[in-house]
Amino acid sequence: MLKKIIQVIPTYDFKVYCYFSDDKIKLFDVTPFLNKGVFSQISNSLDFVNKCCVMNGTLSWDLSGKFDPTNCLDIDPETIYISAIDVADPIAS
Repeated sequence: MLKKIIQVIPTYDFKVYCYFSDDKIKLFDVTPFLNKGVFSQISNSLDFVNKCCVMNGTLSWDLSGKFDPTNCLDIDPETIYISAIDVADPIAS
């Protein structure tokens, strides 16, 4: 079954809490991507946090400010689901 992200909470240390449709919460570290190609566009922590969102069921960064899925950065939710660590809900703490 295809995994979908329904909510994200970015942090200023370039990590994102990703809430999946199956109730799992994963903490994904974006740091390894920041110096690679297009991801340098979100290497400023303010841009990283302020542009982070969910588009089309995946972790995205809205580059245009118009929530245009053709002008965003995104990471496949299956990649996040497999590689990120399971965590408890940071809001519930």
